Amino acid sequence: MTIDRDPRRWWVLGVLCLSVLVIGIDSTVLNLAIPSLIRELHASPSDIQWILDAYVLVFAGLLLTAGSLSDRFGRRLALISGVAIFGAASLFAVLATEPWQVIAARAVMGVGGSVLMPSTLSIMMTTFAEDERRKAMAAWSTVAMVSIVLGPTLGGFLLEHFWWGSVFLLNIPFAVIAIAAAVILMPETKGDQRPVDPVGVALSIVTLTATVYVIIQREWNIPVIALAVIAGAAFVFWESRSAHPMLPLRVFRSRDFTGTCLTLLLMVFGMGAVMLMLTQYLQFVLGFGPMKAGLALLPFAVASTICNGLGATLGKTVSNKILIIAGLLVMAAAFAVLANADSYGWVLISMMIMGMGSGLTGPAAYAAIMSAIPLEHAGVGSAMNDTIQQVGMAISIAVLGSVLAGQFTGNMPADIPAAARESIGAAFQLGYADAAKSAFTSAMSYGSWISSGFALAAAVLGAVLLRPRTPQPVPRTGTTPVA
Repeated sequence: MTIDRDPRRWWVLGVLCLSVLVIGIDSTVLNLAIPSLIRELHASPSDIQWILDAYVLVFAGLLLTAGSLSDRFGRRLALISGVAIFGAASLFAVLATEPWQVIAARAVMGVGGSVLMPSTLSIMMTTFAEDERRKAMAAWSTVAMVSIVLGPTLGGFLLEHFWWGSVFLLNIPFAVIAIAAAVILMPETKGDQRPVDPVGVALSIVTLTATVYVIIQREWNIPVIALAVIAGAAFVFWESRSAHPMLPLRVFRSRDFTGTCLTLLLMVFGMGAVMLMLTQYLQFVLGFGPMKAGLALLPFAVASTICNGLGATLGKTVSNKILIIAGLLVMAAAFAVLANADSYGWVLISMMIMGMGSGLTGPAAYAAIMSAIPLEHAGVGSAMNDTIQQVGMAISIAVLGSVLAGQFTGNMPADIPAAARESIGAAFQLGYADAAKSAFTSAMSYGSWISSGFALAAAVLGAVLLRPRTPQPVPRTGTTPVA
């Protein structure tokens, strides 16, 4: 199939990148604002955990459903709706005066994010022809990486001059611009026009929500685990027999698709807690202010941006398998360097290497996943990619977060108050800064070695499962352009 080259396609890509920027800025700003939330809202460790997890729980639970519905009712409509919900929730967060209000706002942001994100890759897939897609994906991925630094940098400036709620103001102007640009520049496209699969929708929401809830609660909640397993089995059974499945299970027969999904899951699990860990290390241990901490992350984005372009260029002649494995090995080395960090110099080297690895891996992984999805299911395919990353992130924050907390507590002197041994923020407030710095540095080293191990495991899995040649797209049917 040949896709007509829309003369507005690069403008459309700009809108997609701006939409991704809204999501990326919010996630990184929030990590930087944690110390301010503890001080100004008196948020407890449990509050902080739910401020982080409320978004992930809702976002992951609704992704597949939102992606499927965007194929059915329109991807531009989904993008505009998602950005509008996200912006409105950000305004609510700005006005919050209690931790529970921030948690509620984050949950609504999760709804907006779940509607928004799947449409970005699916619109890209239906806008760009095969020979331009990897370049577009590299640009999309680059913006996602840049937002990791732009968020803390802008957010750091606001945190040094205003109150913590000002960080959410960043989302609102970006959201307004993205909506206006989408309305003016972006044509509507629709995919699969078959009936909505309500049973699949319900089962996917229950399965993903229950799974992520168990993960973020970090306990053996047997009833919820049973619900997740039963709903998941029922989802697979139903989708395999449905005349109009929400998620076409046949795509999992592709080794490139399944292998890349599993590899990406391991990679995200290893990397998920690193940025959260680094922002706290820079501020608490090294004593950087919010603005300086944001700027200190700049090398990661620069290296990632450069290598995203390099990865897109190499992808024309080098297989996705080689690029993915090479990037994962580079990331494993970066985590090993971080495990030995005792100053910003080590952190700087680690971030540059980490950016190189993610730049090589990202475009190749996205291309491998999306090339296996028929265009009429591009929305749900994009949602599958996002779901893997969000579930991996939730597992990472829950599991590695618990490991880091346990290591921090274990490395703190036993004769200090229990509250100071629970978190570095509490330790600073109670006057045990020196002990907390040492304990957190040791905990970060331990967690970094774990991340390095998972990056290596992902590389091995990719070597076993992925095909050695650049994957060819499966036969596709077209999408329905509207307007």
